[in-house]
Amino acid sequence: MTDHSEKYVAAIDQGTTSSRCIIFGHDGAIVAVDQREHRQIFPKPGWVEHDAAEIWSKVQAVVAGALAKAGLRADRLSALGITNQRETTVLWDRATGKPVHNAIVWQDTRTAALCNRLAGTDGQDRFRGQTGLPLATYFAGPKVAWLLDNVPGLRARAARGEIAFGTVDSWLIWNLTGGPDGGRHVTDVTNAGRTMLMNLETLQWDASLLAAMDVPEAVLPEIRSSSEVYGTAVGQLAGVPVASALGDQQAAVFGQACYDVGTAKNTYGTGSFLLLNTGDRPVASKSGLLTTMGYKIGDEAPVYCLEGSIAITGALVQWFRDQLGIIRTADEIEALAGSVEDHGGAYIVPAFSGLFAPYWRSDARGVVTGLTRFVTKAHLARAVLEATSWQTREVVDAMYQDSGVRITSLKVDGGMTGNNLLMQHQADVLDVPVVRPRVAETTCLGAAYAAGLATGVWSDLDELKTHWQQDAEWTPSMTAAVRDREYRNWRKAVERSFGWAEEEGA
Repeated sequence: MTDHSEKYVAAIDQGTTSSRCIIFGHDGAIVAVDQREHRQIFPKPGWVEHDAAEIWSKVQAVVAGALAKAGLRADRLSALGITNQRETTVLWDRATGKPVHNAIVWQDTRTAALCNRLAGTDGQDRFRGQTGLPLATYFAGPKVAWLLDNVPGLRARAARGEIAFGTVDSWLIWNLTGGPDGGRHVTDVTNAGRTMLMNLETLQWDASLLAAMDVPEAVLPEIRSSSEVYGTAVGQLAGVPVASALGDQQAAVFGQACYDVGTAKNTYGTGSFLLLNTGDRPVASKSGLLTTMGYKIGDEAPVYCLEGSIAITGALVQWFRDQLGIIRTADEIEALAGSVEDHGGAYIVPAFSGLFAPYWRSDARGVVTGLTRFVTKAHLARAVLEATSWQTREVVDAMYQDSGVRITSLKVDGGMTGNNLLMQHQADVLDVPVVRPRVAETTCLGAAYAAGLATGVWSDLDELKTHWQQDAEWTPSMTAAVRDREYRNWRKAVERSFGWAEEEGA
């Protein structure tokens, strides 16, 4: 029998811009990482697509790369977990395994007219009681409906049972476990909960929602828990149990050990996502937040969260780098922003594809306000960073209004947490400590933890909690008067972003 120190768990993190595989040891430390980017396809303004076949080939490549770097054979892995960009929608042919169209990415806004039509006289909250979600282009259900209506012949094929739908977790699990040759067509509650087709109470597909969106049940995967063995991998990972699936933000909750009611984490990626554990009952939001699944371990009771989704945070730095060309690498922004004392009066509201929480305004577009001749590129760099912390502050305020829970500290993860200037500003505007863990790759870690729990690598959540270690902490240093004035100005800037985009087709 091998000793504990020899147990390894791999996690695949299929994100919006890249795919990674990380192999973890029993102590939760990283053994090896491999990562590859995939193409972003922009067929029209507001449309964002990925090639699902390219994603699958990149995933296979990073798995091979991570094993090679770790010097391990696949049979040394006790389990494989999956975490993924959520809401991104894939339809594929069950017989050939080929996608029938590019995947429609969560950021894509082509379903705006469809969402307006679905809202009808009931408004944006028509399905909120069943799903916890407002009607928005963000979610997968309307994306499925759009594909069925717009790809010639697809609806008939779907009705005959020839087509499979999945979010990226389902696409990967199906391929990992055999694809056309016996692949398991499943998803977990956290991903299913982002389709607008699952009922939050029953954790099953809801017939009334399927009828409203005209999505045939024949295309849907089976809904399972987040931590259980779905099947066994074939190919390069032959014999390894595929044992967890969690949407990326829920995986970060799991990896940050936010297992108690009132614990919260914010992940800074392409967008930012703040989740607060509300326990075993869904908390309805009146403040523009999403009521969402946190995780479900095997047969245990599900755990729910309130989520504040911010569409554009890290992507604003990418825009500053790639579209404006002001910096050459994302890391340069910290020094540039740090070369001035403040933002010089400039605010940037990155409503590139509308605003998510707490506004849900698909008519909003990005604005730069407060410009004078005094403002330099350094002030703009600072405004780019501060846009992330102000958007986070709006979400934290909304969480308190909904739940009555005040966060006492914020656990943070994701690429932007390496930016000390941003993390200090985040602590200042929230007026609570901001804490970064030693393992910053909490999304992958969460998927690994959930897979290891399902296969006996780790015994329970208490054991996982002991692995969590603090790396850095930032404490607030801004005066209340400055904080309040700046926040008022930020809210004025946000209002300037409303009402720019006309209805679809303008």
